[in-house]
Amino acid sequence: MQGNWWMIIYIVVIIGVMYFVMIRPQKKKQKEEQKMRESIQVGDELLTIGGIFGRVVSLKEDSITIESSADHSKIKIAKWAVSQNLTIHEEAADSGEKKSFFKK
Repeated sequence: MQGNWWMIIYIVVIIGVMYFVMIRPQKKKQKEEQKMRESIQVGDELLTIGGIFGRVVSLKEDSITIESSADHSKIKIAKWAVSQNLTIHEEAADSGEKKSFFKK
């Protein structure tokens, strides 16, 4: 009977460790990605999960249209396909301009 209690305690400890090591950091990362995707604005420069760089031309609820090159080719992508927002809005407020990876 006493061995059963140790087994239950051992399983609870393992589940607790798994939560704090694997599940909690993943949820935190997902929340940060969702916040980044919700803060996208027209004119921001993005990197997609497919490796495409582009500047946001228009926004809809679940899709984004980006300009991907100097010849102004436009691509419509899903919001979940955005990997990084390369425009840093905090610096833009301080310096008065946006950091750009595209040549103007």
